Amino acid sequence: MTADIRDRILAIIAEQAMLEPDQIDFSASPQDQGIDSLGLVEAIFALEETFDITIPFNANEPEKSEFDISTMGTILAAVEKLVAEKG
Repeated sequence: MTADIRDRILAIIAEQAMLEPDQIDFSASPQDQGIDSLGLVEAIFALEETFDITIPFNANEPEKSEFDISTMGTILAAVEKLVAEKG
């Protein structure tokens, strides 16, 4: 995974949290970082559009999604994996 892709993912997530990318705490939940459910959905749409990927996330039933949103780190890792698989 290139640093550029990681930086772009972090920038999108940080924008929703109204933080700088270096302020993202990878062990924190999105809610702890200031991202509400709408912000999370907006971030997911932005990530899908930016990287031309499909994120398996159901906003209506997030607990049943295949996409782990428990921490900022798991979100980053999952998006990096999807981008790499698209290759």
